[in-house]
Amino acid sequence: MTILRSRDNPRVRRWHRLVRNPRFRRTEGRAWLEGAHLVSEYLTRVGAPVAIIVDESRQNVPEIAALITASGGAPWVLATAVFDHVAETRSPTGIAAEIVVPVPVVVPVPPTQATWNQRVFLDNVQDPGNMGSLLRSAAAFSAREAVLGPGCADPWAPRTLRAAMGAHFLLSVRECPDLALELERFTGTRVCTDPSTGLDLHALPLTGSIGWIFGGEGQGVSATLRALADRTVTIPMSGGSESVNVAVAASICLYESQRQHLASGAAALRTRGG
Repeated sequence: MTILRSRDNPRVRRWHRLVRNPRFRRTEGRAWLEGAHLVSEYLTRVGAPVAIIVDESRQNVPEIAALITASGGAPWVLATAVFDHVAETRSPTGIAAEIVVPVPVVVPVPPTQATWNQRVFLDNVQDPGNMGSLLRSAAAFSAREAVLGPGCADPWAPRTLRAAMGAHFLLSVRECPDLALELERFTGTRVCTDPSTGLDLHALPLTGSIGWIFGGEGQGVSATLRALADRTVTIPMSGGSESVNVAVAASICLYESQRQHLASGAAALRTRGG
C-alpha cells in the first residue's frame, strides 16, 4: 500500500486547492466531503465517490474501515500530517471524499404532497454556516429545491457541507445568475419574510406551491425581490428581540408550512372517517 507522505504530491496539492479555492471547485465540478457522517450520507444516497481519502493512523478505526469497504474501492492513504494539511477542520476525523458536484434535478413531489410543496430562494446569504443550516432545514421540512442568487455562500464549500449534514443529497441545490427572473418564472405563491411589517406567519394559509424568499444577514431581502413577493410575513417574537438569523427564520417558516400541510391532511382524514 502506498502512503502519500509529501505535501508536494500532485494529488495532495490538488485536494488542498479543492478545499480552499471556490473557483477551482467550480472549474473542476468537484467538492470535498469531510467526516464520517458526510461520507456515509453520500454513499447511502448517491453512491461511490471519485475518491476516498483516509488518515494513515485512523484507517483501521471500525467506522472508517466500514466506510472504506462500503465505497467499493481502494482508498488514498495520507500520512497524518499530510491529511491534516489538506483537511479543512482543525481536528479532522480521518476520512474524506472527493465527489462530483451533482447536476441539479428537482426532487419529484410525492403523491401525498401533490397539492403542497415548497422551495427556497436565497438572496445574498453570505455565511457558509447559515447557508448549510438553512439547507438542512429545507431538506428536513420537505423543500424540493434551493435556488441561490448572486452573493450567496458557495453551497459546495466544506464548511457549508458540514453545516448541512447531508441535505445536499436530499434536495436540488441550484445557483443562478438572476434570482428575480427565477422568481418571475415560479408559478406558486411567493412569500417574503420581514422583521416587522408582514402578516403574522401563523395567520397565512400556506397551501399549494410555496416559494420562500430569504435574505442575507443584516440587509434582508432586496427591494427588487420584495416587490416580486405575493405575501410578506413576520415571525411573532417576544419584546426585546428584533429578529433572528436567516437560518432560524427559514426553519420556523418551513416548519409552519409543513405543520399546516400535515394538519390539513389529518383534518381531511377525520372528516372522511366521520
